[in-house]
Amino acid sequence: MKFLISPAKTLDLTSQPPTEQHSIPAFLDKSQTLITTIKPYTPADIAKLMKLSDKLSTLNVERYQEWQQEHTKDNSRPAVFTFMGDVYTGLDAYSLSHEDILYAQDNLRILSGLYGILKPLDLMQAYRLEMGIKLENPKGANLYQFWKDIIADEINHELDKDELLINLASNEYFKSVDVKQLKNDVISPVFLDEKNGQYKVISFYAKKARGLMARYLIEKRGQNYDALLNFDYSGYQYNKEKSTYNAPVFSRPESAQ
Repeated sequence: MKFLISPAKTLDLTSQPPTEQHSIPAFLDKSQTLITTIKPYTPADIAKLMKLSDKLSTLNVERYQEWQQEHTKDNSRPAVFTFMGDVYTGLDAYSLSHEDILYAQDNLRILSGLYGILKPLDLMQAYRLEMGIKLENPKGANLYQFWKDIIADEINHELDKDELLINLASNEYFKSVDVKQLKNDVISPVFLDEKNGQYKVISFYAKKARGLMARYLIEKRGQNYDALLNFDYSGYQYNKEKSTYNAPVFSRPESAQ
């Protein structure tokens, strides 16, 4: 099975990655098109487009100006060791074994507003370009129109016959995948946490749980639907009563949080 996660707004640009191995993103020419599109934007334009502070808008305008299509170890970092945030706290890539990282390289994919889709060891440069923003570009009025066919074609190319696609990405990012074009089953796990006696999706916990499940699938070398249902990290358990085939539910009591 292949599994998808979202990127993160916060980036680690200083720590030393635990491996020298790396790969090159598949769609750098498309990324360059987006950089060329957004380069003329001023900090005020970026602040309005992305609802950012003046400081963050200025920082990201500088990043667009510095971005280079040629990605090397001198100007870029492996994606899985660069993105931070709740999903990546759950994934905890730095503590994965070398063999785990190689397995993730074959099976884990990161959706991205700038790069489209990334392998864990694909080199990336600092950027902020969330998939949901309405950036007019040569292919339409937003990034969904820019990436939808490209990402779906790439996923279809990578998936073997009958191989499952596990969607651990947020709704904002998974909307960039044209599901109608996919040839394989898509499974989108749901994570429920108890609060005041009620089970619900709690964003902070759900994001971390997506990263935890990605880690689980990497460590257990999950290859089928039953392996997915055995997910039990951090107190989660498969909840058969609330589940459907395409949306298996994993719930966790308040005492295990």
